[in-house]
Amino acid sequence: MFEKVLIANRGEIALRIHRACREMGIRTVVAHSTADADAMAVRLADESVCIGPPASRDSYLNIPAILSAAIITGADAIHPGIGFMSENAQFAEMVEEHGFTFIGPSPEHIRVMGDKTAAKQTVAKAGLPVVPGSDGAVDTLDQAITVAAQIGYPVLIKATAGGGGKGMKIARSEEELQQAYQLARAEALAAFGFDSVYMERFLDTPRHIEVQILADTHGNVVHLGERDCSVQRRHQKVIEEAPSPALNDDQRRQIGELAADTVRAIGYRGVGTLEFLYQDGSFFFIEMNTRLQIEHPITEMITGIDLVREQIRVAAGAPLGYEQDAIRFYGHAIECRVNAENPESFLPSPGRIHSYHAPGGLGVRVDSALYDGYRVPPHYDSLIAKLVVHGTSRNECLMRLRRTLAEFVIEGVDTTLPLHERLVAEPDFVNGQYDIHWLERLMEKDA
Repeated sequence: MFEKVLIANRGEIALRIHRACREMGIRTVVAHSTADADAMAVRLADESVCIGPPASRDSYLNIPAILSAAIITGADAIHPGIGFMSENAQFAEMVEEHGFTFIGPSPEHIRVMGDKTAAKQTVAKAGLPVVPGSDGAVDTLDQAITVAAQIGYPVLIKATAGGGGKGMKIARSEEELQQAYQLARAEALAAFGFDSVYMERFLDTPRHIEVQILADTHGNVVHLGERDCSVQRRHQKVIEEAPSPALNDDQRRQIGELAADTVRAIGYRGVGTLEFLYQDGSFFFIEMNTRLQIEHPITEMITGIDLVREQIRVAAGAPLGYEQDAIRFYGHAIECRVNAENPESFLPSPGRIHSYHAPGGLGVRVDSALYDGYRVPPHYDSLIAKLVVHGTSRNECLMRLRRTLAEFVIEGVDTTLPLHERLVAEPDFVNGQYDIHWLERLMEKDA
């Protein structure tokens, strides 16, 4: 097992990784920017190294600075966390070339699955159903028009790299396609450095269902059930729950086994998430995330398995130590992503926290790096907390979630807590009757 792990990330996920390491008896080093000098993970870590100024490109995306921090502190391994360098194949390669262990999948799998067209081709060969679309990148508008005519409108144009809804546009006619194609390419270039896009059929009322998998280096693969991430705004997840209220036991068993078989077939290692659109009883693969997910806590709540701990163990070469039949799913869990944003305009709201009180009680977990006096910096993603609630049933979970939202106090910045209080009381959400467009339709009614 590792003696010292360098955490190349920030915020609540850096703290989450530190806690897992501490429980495993592993010393931690947190690499941080000047803006995060007072972060909770920095305060609690055994060591910390400042790797640059606030801008991500000069700190959390600065590969030489991260590697230098690992060298001078004598770290054995580097955990990339979520975002930043977590799905950067070049970084993973350089980590291993410098003699450190990358706590994640192989650079090859990061590269293949990071290219969405290559990922679809890879999993299709392994037997997963995919959304009808282009065979690869669509390089010209004329080619886009031809593909759209073949698969039928509406179509979705998507960047071949990246995520978070960037470089993604919908076209419902050839006239709309001409503008949407150019906009998607321009947005992809600005966000990811290149403008490659592909196309697929746009589904009108799908659910976003993802399956958590875990694989070791000894050929063992298990799935840890599905998560429903359909409550989204501009392709950004807002609320997630596990299991999905839309699936029956046979469907969740089917998609879980398909996901595990696919991961086994490609020889993957570590944690990963296969994401699907689900509509009218059918699943369609859309992408694979080769890293820890923000919503991983709800899977931990219903399985009792510490995903970060398992991620570290697998990277160290340890076998899983259990098979699929040993995994038990218990109850229901929901996660609310709390952002430092205005709950109506969604404008970022950085600033100093002058009052913070996290809710508690049975089945309640808050993943956050906030504390009284902490200053939320303006330089990074606005996620500041994850409220995760578990119950023996979905109804119990919902009742507990309403209670905890009412108890949660974050003052000094605007937050999306009021939005969550509203959403979990909406009849459609209570009844589990929502799709990936539900939240935006709800917001359009308010406009």
